[in-house]
Amino acid sequence: MRKKLLFAIALVTLSLLTMGLGVASAQDVYKVNYFSNANYTGAPDATVRIDNPGVTGGNLCAMIYVFDNDQQLTECCGCLETPNGLRTISVNNNLTSNPLTGVRSKTGVIKVVSAAVNNSPCDPTSNVTPTASLRVWATHIQNKVGSAFPITETESSDSTLGAKELSFYLQAECAFVNILGSGHGICSCGWGD
Repeated sequence: MRKKLLFAIALVTLSLLTMGLGVASAQDVYKVNYFSNANYTGAPDATVRIDNPGVTGGNLCAMIYVFDNDQQLTECCGCLETPNGLRTISVNNNLTSNPLTGVRSKTGVIKVVSAAVNNSPCDPTSNVTPTASLRVWATHIQNKVGSAFPITETESSDSTLGAKELSFYLQAECAFVNILGSGHGICSCGWGD
């Protein structure tokens, strides 16, 4: 009887902890990076590269959310990622060329949620189910030194994806941008896979 009681308490505690953490209990699903000197005359274009290493054995979605440095979501899109594919996305031509406001971002943040295939097949506005595995890298156009813009590249940082971040700041804002934008505010997926 005592063992059953202890087991029941442990099970309830674990359930409460998991519910309290929400999406944050998922690991390896949320990648964050920055872009700088985008759409700047004379500066080269930066790129984002996304790979599905095939751990899940199937397709995944890269749900992409682009924020200007003023913290406003300017564009969002969902890109299908097949196992072992590599997608290359231009910051200037794919992620910042169709902003909601019509003003192209020069600096900002790119957030990518690794997710299960959902609606179209990749709809970033609803029913996003974080599913681990995507790998993301970005090049950065640094401030001009002499006559050149130095270029660096980093792997996107893992971050904790909270339930409020996913449902409100990413999915709901993306849906709002898509409705309000009448075609503006939707990024594109570049090339490759």
